[in-house]
Amino acid sequence: MNPNLPPAPLQRLHLSWLSAAGIEAAILRLDLIDPLISGNKWFKLQHHLLAAQAAGHEGLISLGGAHSNHLHALAAAGKRLGFATVGLLRGHPLQTPTVIDLQTMGMTLHWLGYQGYRERYAPGFWEPWQARYPTLLPVPEGGGGVLGAQGCAALLEQVNAQLPALEWADFDGWWLPVGTGTTLAGLVLAERGRRWVHGAMAVPSRHGVHEQVIALCGTQGYSLIDASRGGFAKTDDRLLAFMRQAGEESGVPLEPVYTAKALWALHEAVERGALKRGTRLVFVHTGGLQGWRGSH
Repeated sequence: MNPNLPPAPLQRLHLSWLSAAGIEAAILRLDLIDPLISGNKWFKLQHHLLAAQAAGHEGLISLGGAHSNHLHALAAAGKRLGFATVGLLRGHPLQTPTVIDLQTMGMTLHWLGYQGYRERYAPGFWEPWQARYPTLLPVPEGGGGVLGAQGCAALLEQVNAQLPALEWADFDGWWLPVGTGTTLAGLVLAERGRRWVHGAMAVPSRHGVHEQVIALCGTQGYSLIDASRGGFAKTDDRLLAFMRQAGEESGVPLEPVYTAKALWALHEAVERGALKRGTRLVFVHTGGLQGWRGSH
């Protein structure tokens, strides 16, 4: 199961505050690999798809919200590659651009309410859904788990292949937004301690990101920074102004749930002198632009 997506372009990230601090950055544009199966979502999905195929399953069932980038990519992949998809959604029925797309692409939707969605990590949560959809493989929220992390390890190969075009012999570390922690864990596993992975959490610590990351890749080779600004998808005027200014200066479209918060965290680290001059970073644009539609 492979939609033959192109490699993500690795581009110089031009921002005045990076230049002033002597920091070089390149941005891995996962938002450009496909208009529908966008961002890091395909990398997290591909090993789940291979597992489903090997086990003879007819499709996948997973979870997300009314703006979920994961469910959007899953539905698009299902439509393109011809497998069934079911989405279990947080909250109550709501028509958003994302939900409309999910329905158009043939995904079967079930709304769990808020309490029902909070039970997604409880023992036995999947049992009734597996009984109802015995031919579908359950996939953790966001495409997470070991299989999701394995798929994200491929990002290292894509970056290494493009370093000569930047005239970089090497780089010092990664900087990326963190939702479930799956992409960060994949990079940590791929790096095996060679380069540091900085993760800017888009969700508060109480959501269990630390625990999920530790379960996937241990405790070494990375740091997690709380960039949530008090809540998942919580924005404010300062963040939105920063996002607009950074987008205009760099020419890179951002969204406030993941990428802008991660870039803000990088800006704060630069401002307090946490990164030495001459540092070279790869910033991962994890996509998420579709989820911002209709929200501003």
